[in-house]
Amino acid sequence: MGAYILRRLLLVIPTLFGIMVVNFTLTQFVPGGPIEQIIAQIEGDGDVFEGFAGGGEAGADNGASAGADDRYLGARGLPPEFIEQLEAEFGFDKPPVERFFNMMWNYIRFDFGESYFRSIGVIDLVLEKMPVSITLGLWSTLIAYMVSIPLGIRKAMKDGSSFDTWTSGFIIVAYAIPGFLFAILLLVLFAGGSYWQIFPLRGLVSDNWEDLSALGKVGDYFWHIALPVFASTIASFATLTLLTKNSFLDEIRKQYVMTAKAKGLSEGRVLYGHVFRNAMLIVIAGFPGAFLSVFFGASLIIETIFSLDGLGRLGFEAAVARDYPVIFGTLFFFGLIGLVVGILSDMMYVFVDPRIDFETRET
Repeated sequence: MGAYILRRLLLVIPTLFGIMVVNFTLTQFVPGGPIEQIIAQIEGDGDVFEGFAGGGEAGADNGASAGADDRYLGARGLPPEFIEQLEAEFGFDKPPVERFFNMMWNYIRFDFGESYFRSIGVIDLVLEKMPVSITLGLWSTLIAYMVSIPLGIRKAMKDGSSFDTWTSGFIIVAYAIPGFLFAILLLVLFAGGSYWQIFPLRGLVSDNWEDLSALGKVGDYFWHIALPVFASTIASFATLTLLTKNSFLDEIRKQYVMTAKAKGLSEGRVLYGHVFRNAMLIVIAGFPGAFLSVFFGASLIIETIFSLDGLGRLGFEAAVARDYPVIFGTLFFFGLIGLVVGILSDMMYVFVDPRIDFETRET
């Protein structure tokens, strides 16, 4: 196992490097960089993309005076010295290849720099937003597993029964409802939209959280996260339930289960002594990946609806503002975490079933 983990760790380096190369290259062809954003704000255009939208008419009127040397659409009317100063400040006076390797050298040392527009370090910014994403990711994953595994086992044992039928119908409906629509429904029903004012509208804690007792802080925290966590969980537990059911059905129909029953073992001993370990292999081993998917993805809409300031909104706002240190810094950091979690998932397979031997597996 040690040699396999070492090979996987060595593969992290070229994989992460490839991810960064592809994304860095793509950004070179995307209009509206950070300098153009600043120039648009200075000239009072609001957003650089408004300039692109009206670029055709402006070009027809001012094409002769613009000149062929302008590198930025928003630079017309600003001194060239000012543009060069901006370029030097942001590092855009260097060739793209040099900028990329300078960036990677800093990232290897976990120096992610500062946000262009927030005057705060990227790591500090991520740590500031982390509690929201951890809350949504951790609790949604735990609740999904706590509900899905017992329900999936029960459905497998009652396959074809009325219980299996109506629970499948409920699961399909839950899976079909978009997360943002369900979140809005929860707000309308339980957060003072049109019916009951039971849960708060925004934030992880109340304004007077520091003045509450220890028990009061815990209660206030769960009171605030109830609706967003429920909205994040409703679709994910459907897939996990069906995965658990199908995994158990596959194991129950195997020959060793029939042999164990023929020997007179009780149904409970057969199920939890023999079937459970094999059937739960793919479910339990997938926990790190499931947490990571909820932690990093599908949180932007939920955070926006419930006014939560987490990593989803941070990534979206950084992409819109072309805040490259935040974009590439978080991409490098979370890409590294994702690759390491992939290795942890393999280790979970061995933990659940020691019979698995990755040493004989070709990488």
